[in-house]
Amino acid sequence: MACDTAFRIVARRHLDSLNAHSEAAAKGDPNALHQMRVALTHLRSAILFFSPMVEDSLRDEIRDELKWLNGELGAVRDLDVAIERIKAINGKRKPAVAAALQSWKARNAQAHQHLTRMLSSVRYRWLIDQVSAWIENGPWSTKKGKQAAKARALPVADYSADKLAEWESRLLKKSRKLREMGTEKRHRLRLLNKKLTYSIDSLEDLFTSKAFSKQKAALKHLRKAQRSLGELNDAARGDALAGEITQNGAPTSLEFLTPKRKKRLLKKAAKAYRKLDSTI
Repeated sequence: MACDTAFRIVARRHLDSLNAHSEAAAKGDPNALHQMRVALTHLRSAILFFSPMVEDSLRDEIRDELKWLNGELGAVRDLDVAIERIKAINGKRKPAVAAALQSWKARNAQAHQHLTRMLSSVRYRWLIDQVSAWIENGPWSTKKGKQAAKARALPVADYSADKLAEWESRLLKKSRKLREMGTEKRHRLRLLNKKLTYSIDSLEDLFTSKAFSKQKAALKHLRKAQRSLGELNDAARGDALAGEITQNGAPTSLEFLTPKRKKRLLKKAAKAYRKLDSTI
């Protein structure tokens, strides 16, 4: 399969999934919002993965608008996740956080109202239409020149093997300093991990190849690292939100992650990367 065909299949699949969940997300369904974010991350990863062949006069504008949408969805999703964590804390050992939870719920209700308006806005509808048209018939698809035509026609198996190897090498190099990383660097490592995971996942059913079998085996280690890094990131976002959300004029003080749990998560992620290194 040629790269341009593979890109259209992958990008169309995730754009359709993104828009299919928008109505339920606009009605306040937290799972639909989560599925929108997953689909959007897959779509953005696909554009980045196939960037050499889809570069054109519209790509940067498309990426900027998808980044805007990700920010809008992420702000609400972060609150949903934090509130679930607060409920878990309250149910186990901290009944005092019940009062603070009301402040979080009020903020979340406002965020969901904003999300409802955003998903029915002209800007959102324009974005979906624009991205759809660009995937199928954007300037990238008819760009002149031998190099552009060669890039579009390159077999996806050959291109993917080189691209995935490049990303994996970068990820493993960065992961060696995981334990010394601050919140921001660890977040960037998590994003690279997610892009790699989603790219392998998107390509998995497009072709069969012995070379790609290693990538499929690598998925389980990437997903383990992703879960640990995701929990660390959720806790960091919860702490940041706690500084913004006030109860009776004072910031809400909550513990989203114990030092012991943080140490355990870092250990799990480091172990997953060691196994990934031996797999590939």
